[in-house]
Amino acid sequence: MDLVRTLAAAALATLVSGPLLAETPDLGGREVTVVTENAYPPLQFVDPKTGEPAGWEYDAMAEIAKRLNIVVVYENISWDAMIPAVSEGQYDMGMTGITIREDRMEKVDFSDAYMRSEMRMIVAGDEDRFSNHEEFAADEDLLIGAQPGTTPFYVGIYDILDGNEQNPRMKLFETFGAAIQALRTGDIDLALSDGTAANGYVAASEGKLKIIGEALGTEDFGFIFPKGSDLVAPINAAIAEMKEDGTMETLNKKWFLDFKMGG
Repeated sequence: MDLVRTLAAAALATLVSGPLLAETPDLGGREVTVVTENAYPPLQFVDPKTGEPAGWEYDAMAEIAKRLNIVVVYENISWDAMIPAVSEGQYDMGMTGITIREDRMEKVDFSDAYMRSEMRMIVAGDEDRFSNHEEFAADEDLLIGAQPGTTPFYVGIYDILDGNEQNPRMKLFETFGAAIQALRTGDIDLALSDGTAANGYVAASEGKLKIIGEALGTEDFGFIFPKGSDLVAPINAAIAEMKEDGTMETLNKKWFLDFKMGG
């Protein structure tokens, strides 16, 4: 009977307080090499005022490092090389607003999602030729810019255009920042990005960019690791703890509400 009462009490406690969080382990000062692109404000970017890297993901990793007792060493790499490099074990982790997708799971392991975002359409501030993705698709003279292999690329091809990955209306750029610059100069008419980066660039544009239309879908972001990495479980424990104690909410407020790029 005592066992029954104990199990019942435990079940009631779970219903009241939610599932128990995994305890964050002490990794004993282990050095962890994290690679990023520094091209997606406010997630990660180079602060133009200081020349130093900054952003939501840097703050989150600093908090994770403190909770797990790890020493983070940062490296930079282009987006198209990141997943292959992490998959090959050149780095311990990757972070750059990476969408959790099944095809990528074949190459790398993902952490639990630390953020959910929506795909948005960025245009010039004075754009008046179209106001949604249907109107954009109907005008064959209009061009999209995106990085190859990214979620914005696939959304542009399959959700806006005709599904042909060689469609000449899709213009490819090595970095998202280059696509934004092309948008500013009128070389393309639309750039697609997750809502977090889109909001960062629009806020910094002083009215030269804007977001139009409805969100084209949602995506979950996660950190990536070489397959079988023993860092996944500790990082997941830290993410869960930060969600539970309000740290994630604090970071979101700092970087998505209070922060102004270049301000």
